Amino acid sequence: MDLITIIIIAVGVSMDAFAVSISNGIIVQKDKLKLALKLGLFFGGFQAIMPLIGWLAGFSFKEMISDIDHWIAFGLLLIIGLKMIYESFGMDSEQEKKDLSYYTIIILSIATSIDALAVGVSFVFLKVDIILPVILIGIITFVMSFLGVFLGNKFGKLFGSKIEIIGGLVLIGIGTKILIEHLYFQ
Repeated sequence: MDLITIIIIAVGVSMDAFAVSISNGIIVQKDKLKLALKLGLFFGGFQAIMPLIGWLAGFSFKEMISDIDHWIAFGLLLIIGLKMIYESFGMDSEQEKKDLSYYTIIILSIATSIDALAVGVSFVFLKVDIILPVILIGIITFVMSFLGVFLGNKFGKLFGSKIEIIGGLVLIGIGTKILIEHLYFQ
């Protein structure tokens, strides 16, 4: 898998965290730098760990399904993308939270990184070395979450849940690209 594709995947899976950061940036009016650092570190950390966990788990059953691995990668990315699009229509529930405790941030970090777990599983079938994607997913999610808090105040009301729709469409596009490349170019 080339670097550009890995970056696009990293941006795609970080959209959940970016959208949650924007919604919290709209709500929190003071200590935005502190909130941006907390969300960036937690979201980026969880987004980096989850694909590694998925990748390690994927090795346990890789040989059993190697003939259909491209379909699995496509299916996982399609489901994740559709889930992100579907959930984008109910994003207001996160916006109601005024005070973000560490417990709440951890729950949000887990919830926004489930997609990255499935992406990690798909990396096994695509024979992707996990180190670079883990690093890029973590860094890109940190940056997007950090910036999302500040963008929330200025642009959040304009875009809202549309950010997550874009992320979902990106993942579906990547899944389709993987399937087409395997079916027609291998």
